[in-house]
Amino acid sequence: MDANYDPDEDHLISYDVQLSIQESTEASKAVFYPERFVLLSDQKRKLVEAIKQGHILELQEYVKYKYVLDEADEKGWFPLHEAVVQPIRQVLEVVLDASYKTLWELKTSDGETPLTLAVKAGLVENVRTLLEKGVWPNTKNDKGETPLLLAVKKGSYDMVSALLKHHTSLDQPCVKQWSAMHEAAKQGRKDIIALLLNHRGSVHLRDGFGVTPLGVAAEYGHCDVLEHLIHKGGDVLALADDGASVLLEAAGGGNPDCVSLLLEYGGSGNIPNRAGHLPIHRAAYEGHYLAIQYALNDEVMLRLLLNNGYQVEMCFDCMHGDIFGNSFVWSEIEEEVLPGWTSCVVKDNPFCEFITVPWMKHLVGSVIRVLMDYMDYIPLCAKLKSALEVQREWPEIRQILENPCSLKHLCRLRIRRLMGLQRLCQPASMEKLPLPPTIQRYILFKEYDLYGQELKLP
Repeated sequence: MDANYDPDEDHLISYDVQLSIQESTEASKAVFYPERFVLLSDQKRKLVEAIKQGHILELQEYVKYKYVLDEADEKGWFPLHEAVVQPIRQVLEVVLDASYKTLWELKTSDGETPLTLAVKAGLVENVRTLLEKGVWPNTKNDKGETPLLLAVKKGSYDMVSALLKHHTSLDQPCVKQWSAMHEAAKQGRKDIIALLLNHRGSVHLRDGFGVTPLGVAAEYGHCDVLEHLIHKGGDVLALADDGASVLLEAAGGGNPDCVSLLLEYGGSGNIPNRAGHLPIHRAAYEGHYLAIQYALNDEVMLRLLLNNGYQVEMCFDCMHGDIFGNSFVWSEIEEEVLPGWTSCVVKDNPFCEFITVPWMKHLVGSVIRVLMDYMDYIPLCAKLKSALEVQREWPEIRQILENPCSLKHLCRLRIRRLMGLQRLCQPASMEKLPLPPTIQRYILFKEYDLYGQELKLP
């Protein structure tokens, strides 16, 4: 063996040869294809016309000239592309059988494959024909969209089913990691969601922003899809990359039923995103006054929120001070108010400012009266007190303020603080408490669970 032999040199030479071949191939394509895009033969024009008109007999004659199947027009469309967007299945079969398999995956100038064109056209039978002939189901168009994603966008259950039967990649991500499951959740297609899940789809996929299909369904207000995903293992406490919870997405979507559903399944109204916004802030920011007013006006909804751990003390944490001008100082450390966040988060949008706006002011008495059932001490600021004094609930509220809370209620609040929201919302954790069921129900505010009483829940 040559003493100067260097194996790395052979590797570099081999790489140079491969690169040279690749560049040569690309150069030949650059010269060859532009001519095909412009110079069309008469036979090609006749062939395309026969495809568009659905003239089967003429088409069978024209496809005998194989070269016409290898010609593209100025849009980069080959005869096969024309065949997949017309509705007659036999036309497609004739062109497909006559075409070389190398043409089956060729893209138009816009980056569409024959299969993505058929899906976009909504032609189920053409999609089935392509798949049955062996066209690869996972080739994306130049926008990064898979045939499966396009079928879901089209809202076609039959096309989705056909693609799944031919082993399409179910969780193949598209642009920004957006999957078919995300799109089905956005469209509110429970039937397609069920179909995807039956083929081992995942409810835990995340898009490029860390949002799960559950978060998408919540954002777009599809309550039936939301519940179905929860039953299939969707995490109601999942957070996106920006810290947005599923409940925050629902609040932004403005559907009160979605908010109610998430609270019922353990969603927390106390989890802020990275900007420090809570779900109720998001609803107000998006202008969903109906959702907020509905939650506050409906005692069932309001108590559902409070029973599931909303930290009611924050509603009274403002900068106004009490009626004597003293600022309020809470005994809890900041981590107990909102883990990882300071109390200034809630001071950005004080509750007393919000509840006393003209379109909400008539609710201040009933809302404060309900909130008092979940507190030991109610530090009314001067702004709230002046608004309450003209409400019919004021005499009852004043009487409660002037008398101490019962020891039983104080013990309940203390136990809840010690247990924490996560354990309170888990039935298994509650069952481990060495307490009689009656006391357990009392700790969970079951006497105020109007929602459960309506449904006759235990």
